This record gives sequence, structure tokens and C-alpha cells, in this order.
Amino acid sequence: MAIKNVLRIGDPALNMPSSPVTEDDYKKIHTIVEDMFDTMKHLDGVGLAAPQIGILKRLVIFGFDSNPRYPDAIAVPETILINPLIEPLDSSTDTDWEGCLSIPGMRGLVERPNRIRYSGTDQHGNKIDREVDGFHARVVQHECDHLDGILYVERITDMKSFGFIEELEQSQQYNPAPCDSR
Repeated sequence: MAIKNVLRIGDPALNMPSSPVTEDDYKKIHTIVEDMFDTMKHLDGVGLAAPQIGILKRLVIFGFDSNPRYPDAIAVPETILINPLIEPLDSSTDTDWEGCLSIPGMRGLVERPNRIRYSGTDQHGNKIDREVDGFHARVVQHECDHLDGILYVERITDMKSFGFIEELEQSQQYNPAPCDSR
């Protein structure tokens, strides 16, 4: 329907927690979801949270068959996830490079649980409940962080592993794994 402007780091809306999607919200959710997918695909993203387009509701989208920014990433099913809950399934973690449409041109190393269960509903109220790992789990956690006003840079433990992609590549720090995150 429409490509929306993605808020960038520094916009206070990105640091605010989102409200749950209510029954009344479902009436307008279809247009919002279409706009989010149009925006995400236009920017070659693999996920997008409603707060990134200025809508402070607990709604994320993600998924792709293939993506030019992550050519080696395994496909993630296209998903609309409303009022999500995330639960780590064990203590295993993985550290990988992340980026964000709200922080263009930059990457940082972030440690996250490797195996999670996520649940919520889709735009029709159907329940979603999945156990996932790897890149899929990282994408879901990254997008859901936005709903709590958290940007991935807040999860970086060593700021020496954060910077612009070009500079990180030149210094040979940025060496993305086949499933480079986001």
C-alpha cells in the first residue's frame, strides 16, 4: 500500500515501550501490516517493528524466502506477530553481527539466546506458537526488542565491535557468518 518512513536512532519514539494491540486495533491492523511489509521489502529488510514506523503497538513482521542483504541466510517464514511473548528454551547463546533499518549502515556484535519459543497471534487473531533457533530466533528477538524500546546497540557488550560496515570491513573486524543477522 505505502512505503513508510523508518524512524532512526535518536528519535524518542524508538525508546518508548509499545502498548498491546487491542480488539479495536484489529480493525486497522491490515493496512498497517501491508505498509510494514511494503516498507521492509523496499529496504531489503528481514523484519520490521511497528514502532519503527511510529506506531507504538506490539506488532512485528518478519520473514523472507531470500534476501540480498543476507544471501546465505536460511529462509524464515513470513510472519505477522501481535502481542508476542518470547521464552528462551535453554541457556545456549550465540554472538553474531546485527544491523537495523533504524541504524542504517552500521553493525554490531550481539549475544542472544540461540533457541527460543515465541507466541502471539496473527492479524486475524489466530494463535502462533513456534520453537526456533539460529537466524530465525535472532530476527524475532531483535524485532521484539523494539516493542520494549530497546535497540540492538544497547545489547552490545564491547563497543569496539560496533561501527559502520565499510570501516569494519576495512579493518577486517566485520566478518559475517553465513547467517549474518538482520
